[in-house]
Amino acid sequence: MKKRWFAAVLCLIMLWPMAGCTSGADNKVVIYSSAEEYRNEYFQQELNKQFPDYQITIEYMTSGNQAAKLLAEGTGTACDISYDLEYGYIDKLRGVLADLSSYDDSIFVDEMVDAQHQVLPDYRNGGCIAINRKLLEEKGLAAPTCYQDLLKPEYKGLISMPNPKSSGTGYMFLKSLVNAWGEEEAYAYFDQLTPNVLQYTSSGSGPVNALVQGEVAIGLAMTGQVVTEINNGVDLEILFFEEGSPYSLYAMAMVKGKDERPCVKEVFDYFYNTLVAKDKELFFPEKIYKDRDFVIDNYPQDIPYADMSNNTAAEKERLLTKWKY
Repeated sequence: MKKRWFAAVLCLIMLWPMAGCTSGADNKVVIYSSAEEYRNEYFQQELNKQFPDYQITIEYMTSGNQAAKLLAEGTGTACDISYDLEYGYIDKLRGVLADLSSYDDSIFVDEMVDAQHQVLPDYRNGGCIAINRKLLEEKGLAAPTCYQDLLKPEYKGLISMPNPKSSGTGYMFLKSLVNAWGEEEAYAYFDQLTPNVLQYTSSGSGPVNALVQGEVAIGLAMTGQVVTEINNGVDLEILFFEEGSPYSLYAMAMVKGKDERPCVKEVFDYFYNTLVAKDKELFFPEKIYKDRDFVIDNYPQDIPYADMSNNTAAEKERLLTKWKY
């Protein structure tokens, strides 16, 4: 009896290292994410429930910082999965990203499909002008109706915008006005706007956080984040100016070589099959799927989108070299 018991235990010990990613360092999965804090918290919670035996870490960094870090670290990076990587950075990172051609990307809208199959879409980040009307009224100020209104001296120190150099959200506002007005006029506009800007924030979340805290009355912001705060009871409003809602496209990827680790692939598959859709259902319903639509309370319908053409990595790099703030 003892011999049979010993043989069974010995067999289990020998098989244990082969059981996926549940032993030692092989159960660790590191995700670099540029998603907002509340989204990362949701992902972490769901991943912990789905994979209780894995040590999954989500490290937040702005989209620009994430791209720079991945580029510097290469395939030797601690990162296994990249999440919310702005499309404008993808071409620079081709040598770092794994091949994802085995995944069905035909379920996504055509403009979000990567021809080289190294990323899969995870969300469309639309922008808006968000206002704290109560604060404006307290200061005796009318709500703006166009971008030119934001130049009025009475708005000095009451506007917040993400910095295009560190935030994909900030860059999409810059790019949309370059496309709408031409490069020279757009940069001249930001020269005039800057005295009214309390802060060019490092992340896309900054303007909404400043609005919630009453530090500013106007924010060039992410529509989805504003809606989340509205649904949490914060008294904010969403405006779209004539030029339309600027938007950025974001994707997820695995680092080359890391896709061979079962635990990394399992976590990535869970994002692909479940969490990306849940993210649309709960936070950002703007369309990424061909045949799936999502509705969130107070989320604008029939959004007028801006012209975001020629949004390439080379164009982004060129435009950002001209950004002075």
